Amino acid sequence: MKGAKLDRVDLQILRDLQEDGRITNVELARRAGISAPPCLRRVRALEEAGFIKGYHAELDGESLGYEVRFFALIGLDAQSDAVLTEFEDFVGAWPEVRECHMARGPHDFVLHVVAQNTAHENDLTQRLTAAPHVVTVQTLQVIRTAKNDPGVPVPADLNGEPGEA
Repeated sequence: MKGAKLDRVDLQILRDLQEDGRITNVELARRAGISAPPCLRRVRALEEAGFIKGYHAELDGESLGYEVRFFALIGLDAQSDAVLTEFEDFVGAWPEVRECHMARGPHDFVLHVVAQNTAHENDLTQRLTAAPHVVTVQTLQVIRTAKNDPGVPVPADLNGEPGEA
């Protein structure tokens, strides 16, 4: 239902929920300029329509022992649906692989991976290199992150201009 019409209130609700998934319905309604019961109905409708995919807590990886974050650029020996799906299933089973994106360009996949330390990163890289159909693995270790905004820009108005309302 991606073509559903969203009004100013829906866009405000989406913006506020993306910023703070723990916001109370009362505060969400206040910010949207409506009362709480219709706000809750709108949130449920946005969930059912697929605009809201879920809620989660953003965890600090370093506090949980994951000191290394890296990206792995993967090249495969073939791009058939069977080979692509096999690779997706293979890395999908790894808890350290936090994101897996099929890419257009010189690499077939871009992975976002976390590791406990450099030795763990090296082990994961070796496992990737040895995976079926993998012919190239290039890793890029993250030194620091200057920006990490989850989600997408929510338009400020119905003309599709991104920004804050």
